[in-house]
Amino acid sequence: MVIALTSLNEKIIKVFGELAVDKRLARMREVARLPRFISEYLISRYKEPNELVQIVAEYYPDPSERDKVLNRLKLEGSIKLIDEFKVDVDLKHDIYKLHIPCLQIHDALASESIVKNYERILSGLWGIGLLEYRSDMMEGSSVSVTPILLSDFKPFQVYNIDLKEYINARKKFTLQEWIDVLIQSIGLNPNMYDEQSKLLLLMRLVPLVEGNVNMLELGPRATGKTYLYRNISYYTRIYAGGTISPARLFFDARLKVVGDIGACDAVIFDEVNRVRFSSPEVVAKLKDYMVDGHFERATLKRAYSDCSIIFLGNLDISMPTSFIDYLPDFMRDTAFLDRIHGLLPGWELPKIKKSEIHLAQGCGLAVDYLSEIFHQLRKHDVQSTIEGMVELVGDYTIRDEKGVFKLLSGLFKLLFPHEECDKSELKSIASIAVKARQRIADALTRLSPIEFRKKTLGFVVRG
Repeated sequence: MVIALTSLNEKIIKVFGELAVDKRLARMREVARLPRFISEYLISRYKEPNELVQIVAEYYPDPSERDKVLNRLKLEGSIKLIDEFKVDVDLKHDIYKLHIPCLQIHDALASESIVKNYERILSGLWGIGLLEYRSDMMEGSSVSVTPILLSDFKPFQVYNIDLKEYINARKKFTLQEWIDVLIQSIGLNPNMYDEQSKLLLLMRLVPLVEGNVNMLELGPRATGKTYLYRNISYYTRIYAGGTISPARLFFDARLKVVGDIGACDAVIFDEVNRVRFSSPEVVAKLKDYMVDGHFERATLKRAYSDCSIIFLGNLDISMPTSFIDYLPDFMRDTAFLDRIHGLLPGWELPKIKKSEIHLAQGCGLAVDYLSEIFHQLRKHDVQSTIEGMVELVGDYTIRDEKGVFKLLSGLFKLLFPHEECDKSELKSIASIAVKARQRIADALTRLSPIEFRKKTLGFVVRG
């Protein structure tokens, strides 16, 4: 598959070299079942499509081949697999229990040395693992486990990330070029979006580069909401409906393990109307956490995380007069809604339909590389810079101010990591951030017009 060398593609390849990948390769049927950040990791290392397909076919079996794979493991004694391996700590039996999703096994064992070397495997880590069939494992023990041991593991490591190199590379592109680089890198065709839609797409990335952002997006199906968060970052956890417990989200007092909010960059509640919490404690703790990033539970006292919280919901209409009717009951509480920094109007984004039209046709940055860049950008504090450049005008509350500056800081990191922009460029992203918070302010007025009077939020770019 040959990349059509448009001027932008040529520039991406020239500036980023091996960090640029052909986005069309990741759509091959044999590879597409892997998360995008994994498939592009492999694409960057196996340049020949046939070799890539062979690697995936050999090491990442289809779930329908489960018994065939287990039989090979029994006969040969060991096999290598690509998967998102996850380990649970079983203190009662002094063992590490292993989850092997592609084999639908949740009670195998992992070597202690692997957990020591790669602690992130406790929350799930992609890599290639050596699995051994050990029929004598746990002999004489009352513990029932599947006799498979993860004895060796090689995580998928990205390149040595140099944020300075990334920032210097950004300087070689105009703003419009850079926006298209980012759109193409997340797998979409920038030619299918107008300038406003491109900025809304990039706003989805804000919680990945800015810590403690609480964001809501409502929009029709097939606009890529869930796909982006599932495929663009290692550091996200998606709850697609179902019942969520405080142990899973915050802290498991029995296992003494911090939950997803303590381990991830972003937690996403997908199809938020279908989300159910196991007890009122979850909503109360989530509401507290959304204020300043602190939480506590049981023996865990005053823990802090910069994990962002994202709520996604589907709308059946293209332009709602009010989005409140689409929210679950727990989000119609004004105290809860006020903690959300902004609403992204997904109804303004076009649906993604044909792959040959709406998906990226050229090259972009490898998603595994981009995932690590986003993770590092979270440590970069630009809010004081932003506050010196933008003045908020209107009847702002403290939460209004915080919401706007959080969203604006994230957009600024994405588009201007070199911290260079002119007044008109800054104005365009400030407008997006202020409008996102204005939608929340309007909803609060609708819910409680006496407590939250109608107001108009504005801004002025200094200089």
